[in-house]
Amino acid sequence: MTKVFIGGSRKMGRLNEAIRKRTENIIDNGFGVLIGDANGADKAIQKYLAERQYQNVLVFCTGNHCRNNLGHWETRNIKADQEKRDSQYYTVKDLVMSDEADYGFMLWDGESKGTLNNILNLLERGKKVLVYFSPGKDFVTLRTPSEMEALLERCSTEIVDALERKLQLRQRLESQQGQLKLA
Repeated sequence: MTKVFIGGSRKMGRLNEAIRKRTENIIDNGFGVLIGDANGADKAIQKYLAERQYQNVLVFCTGNHCRNNLGHWETRNIKADQEKRDSQYYTVKDLVMSDEADYGFMLWDGESKGTLNNILNLLERGKKVLVYFSPGKDFVTLRTPSEMEALLERCSTEIVDALERKLQLRQRLESQQGQLKLA
C-alpha cells in the first residue's frame, strides 16, 4: 500500500480548497496517511480526514501520548532519547515517518524549519514531495534535493540564512547533488 507522510507548518491551521482537493486525491486512492500530532497543519489535516471519516491513517507521536488524534486512529508512539520537549524531541517521529512513507505532502509557510527538515529528509531518502508553498499559494513537486534550490530562491535571504544556520542546508543539499548556490 502506498503511504503518504503529510505534515506542515504549525502556523498553517486552515486548509484552502486546493489543499483539500489534493487531500481528497489521497483519500480517493486509498493511500495510507502517516501524520504527526502537532497543532497547525497536522491538526488541520487530521480534522479534514476525520470529517471525511477516512480510516487509513496512522498518527505518530513522541512519548507516551498524542497531543492530537482527532479521528481516534491507530497511533505509533516513538521513544525519544531525551526528555526536553524541544524541536529535536519531536524530530524523532518525523524521521520514522520519512523512512516509512513512499511520498510526502508538506504544507510549508516558507519559514518553518521543521517542515523544511521533513522535506529534506524525504528527498534525501529518494522520495518525491508535493509542497504547498503558502506564500505563493501554489504547489511545487520536488524529486531531488537540487530542486529545493528553486523553492528556496522564493524565500527572503534572511529566512534562508536562518534556515541555513539551523539545518545546514548547503551541506545537506550539496552532499546529495553537488555544488548549489543558495544566495
